Amino acid sequence: MGDTMHVTGPQVLVVDDERKVADAYALRLEGVAEVTIAYSGQEALDIVDEEGIPPDVVLLDRHMPGLSGDDVLDEIRNREVQTRVIMVTAIDPDLGILEMPFDDYLSKPVEREDLRAAVDQQCQVLAYELLGEYFRLESTRAVLASELTSEEAENHDELAEMEARLSRAETRVKGLLPEAEELLSAFTGIERVGY
Repeated sequence: MGDTMHVTGPQVLVVDDERKVADAYALRLEGVAEVTIAYSGQEALDIVDEEGIPPDVVLLDRHMPGLSGDDVLDEIRNREVQTRVIMVTAIDPDLGILEMPFDDYLSKPVEREDLRAAVDQQCQVLAYELLGEYFRLESTRAVLASELTSEEAENHDELAEMEARLSRAETRVKGLLPEAEELLSAFTGIERVGY
């Protein structure tokens, strides 16, 4: 894989209480991702909460004092954050991981190419999930907009929220997929009878 990634500009949050490890993973992603580092579980959740757009991928250590990686993972899923979580840990996986809602699991130490490949893969999955959400929302918005007068549309709170979600999904997809513009324009170019 080397330096080649299919996605462009992914936002990655590295979470590890061992500063040298977290900093090393950030260096391995240098030049292919925008990386934020958290040295504790609570710091990671604070970053996820304060960001306008969540990280595309969270690289999460399982064994940390205070909030463990397992706790952080549960909180991220409970908050329904649209992000992919890769557990990066020295803890050998056991049957307990069957119930954990992570997206990938890497055992330390992780080589640069493997780390980049995992981030790239999870970003592609996220991009296509967001693209699917965009298409669903745009279809619903088009139907709703066709039924409302201009004045009703301007004062329709649900339509405004839907348009905000559409904008966020579009921004994130365009930030990840080089071919996003083409995919989005092909979808909006579909002839829709009655709209």
